[in-house]
Amino acid sequence: MSARLCLAITAGVCLSMTPQMAPAQPALTGNALQPFEVVGDAIPASLTGVPGDAARGRALVANRQTSLCLLCHTGPFPEERFQGNLAPDLAGAGSRWSAGQLRLRLADAKRLNPQTIMPAYHRIEGLTQLAPAWKGKPLMSAQELEDVVAFLQTLKN
Repeated sequence: MSARLCLAITAGVCLSMTPQMAPAQPALTGNALQPFEVVGDAIPASLTGVPGDAARGRALVANRQTSLCLLCHTGPFPEERFQGNLAPDLAGAGSRWSAGQLRLRLADAKRLNPQTIMPAYHRIEGLTQLAPAWKGKPLMSAQELEDVVAFLQTLKN
């Protein structure tokens, strides 16, 4: 039986990573899970208090070994082949959502839509079917999440 990270289940379909696709270590880089407050449909405050780096955020989004965003999303990444079509196009994300709205969608989109296939990148409780290396660890550190938010905010129409 092979271990796998089940990113999302919708209509009985599991979007998963085999161990060969998964990074050797979770993306966590020393940061613990950061608490956050949801206000309406957003997390208005930064998880770190440090501005995100848009260049690092772009690299995370485009990297198929860490965030897996392009498994479901397409976006302005002409160098990346085989982008997903299960989720909204990332082009224009900064025009459609505020930084706080993007932050909540990345941290825990199930708070907005319990049926979403979007993985919770900054939550650890209530997750099932995780590879052992990921148990008790968020998929993204707080700073990585802030970097992705900073990048997505640059994507304006």
